[in-house]
Amino acid sequence: MSSFPTPENPLRIGTRASPLAMAQAHMAAAALIASHGIDMAALEIAPMTATGDKIQDRALAEVGGKALWTRELDAALDAGTIDIAVHSLKDVETIRDARFFLAAMLERADPRDRLVVHEGIAAATIADLPHGARLGTSSPRRAAQVKRIRPDLETVLLRGNVATRLAKIAGGDADATLLAAAGLDRLGMHDVGVVQDTSLLLPAASQGAIGIECRADDAATRALLAAIDHEPTHRAVAAERDFLAALGGDCRSPVAAHAHWRDDGMLRLDAEIFSDDGAEHAAGHILVADSGAASALAQRLLAEAPESVRHLFAA
Repeated sequence: MSSFPTPENPLRIGTRASPLAMAQAHMAAAALIASHGIDMAALEIAPMTATGDKIQDRALAEVGGKALWTRELDAALDAGTIDIAVHSLKDVETIRDARFFLAAMLERADPRDRLVVHEGIAAATIADLPHGARLGTSSPRRAAQVKRIRPDLETVLLRGNVATRLAKIAGGDADATLLAAAGLDRLGMHDVGVVQDTSLLLPAASQGAIGIECRADDAATRALLAAIDHEPTHRAVAAERDFLAALGGDCRSPVAAHAHWRDDGMLRLDAEIFSDDGAEHAAGHILVADSGAASALAQRLLAEAPESVRHLFAA
């Protein structure tokens, strides 16, 4: 932006076109309005269909990974057809192009997963599912965690937006699935599924966090976004993403990482890395007292992990 947004010179907000992504873009707009008193007419939401939304029959790890969620938004941001891009940070690559700057994160929502089961199945946790039940997911992290808890369960590919996945469960494509609590809440689906405690299912890095990027050389927009950045969220999520970067994993690597603020004001980072089948893993935690803590935890887990886990990461 060359100046403060006005109806004649609006701030163009890029987002994926899915219902959840649109809800998150409107949350970013509301934060800007509340912080700066911007007129809604000075904000323009520009939805676009990501490549990842077009591919429904394969796991994205097989065809390009997280870049398939960001490719179109990156191109529009680089071309100047949008001023900011709003992302579910869980779906954004750990190492980003230097042309883009993660200027703000909104306050994090519930980072946990929820278990959703087919009608007639009574299960509040993964442990309660019937023997041999089919759990649908496209997440290597969730698949490995589920198999570690219940080796008898079958994991099957389940892709699509929230509504699509819920419809597939209702239609019997799988007996159960796991969905992010934050996404369900943002869609008003507060009563869908049962929350799984982080001691059972540690979340994915960045889960529940909304990130807002702009061009790195756009000082005016960076300043605008700085005012809506939620620092505790930003610091916690940055630790999780630093852990991933140090680990060297990609979207095919089963990994969980969650940083949370303790009552004493310290930031604790918990993390786990798994073999593909979840049979072997390494887990640990660290207090994040400096910028090197997350990297230190990554190196420690790699050193402790069996080869079946370690070979999945190229640190």
